[in-house]
Amino acid sequence: MLVREAMTSPVVTIPPGATVRQAVRVLDEHEITALPVVDGRRLVGIVSEMDLLRGEFEADPRAFARPVATPGTPSPRHVGDVMTRDVRTARPTTDVAELAEMMMRTRIKSVPVLDGPDIVGIVGRRDLVAILARGDARIRDDVLAAIAEYGAAPWDVSVDDGAVELRGSAGESARRIAEVLARTVPGVTRVSVRAPGAGPASPPAP
Repeated sequence: MLVREAMTSPVVTIPPGATVRQAVRVLDEHEITALPVVDGRRLVGIVSEMDLLRGEFEADPRAFARPVATPGTPSPRHVGDVMTRDVRTARPTTDVAELAEMMMRTRIKSVPVLDGPDIVGIVGRRDLVAILARGDARIRDDVLAAIAEYGAAPWDVSVDDGAVELRGSAGESARRIAEVLARTVPGVTRVSVRAPGAGPASPPAP
């Protein structure tokens, strides 16, 4: 599976000169957790919920036995002051499995998707969870639809916890086509083929 099949698009962005409160309202209005920061068309950073919340709340003196000291420096007021500038990005043709591994390894929650200089999407943890949450019945329907749309030979399809098994009597070329088509369906974790001359099961699907 490729990133372009998993990403959220179009993308809500914000300029670096926007205020922190403006950015907070955008996050709340769109129910998202991060915003790519764009200067013109150029990606210059990304800002998350935690970036925006940092320093925005002053301590309430009612919670303390003695007066709370006022911070010596004011909290940042603009997105450009709090954003992360070193942004990890992906391409539309990046393998979702590769991206998910990177996100888990680095604990990054959202990754902008660039096609050349343009932001065409964003992939967050919610997008990946939504893919994995797809039920087996829906995955089976989508695999059958993908094979039928391509005009490939008919196959019997069963799905168990995201693992797809294709059964049929087609030749090697048809087997490869059906396998590739099944691997493009969101939620598929593995594809195996039961057919004359079929080789071992393919590795986990992206």
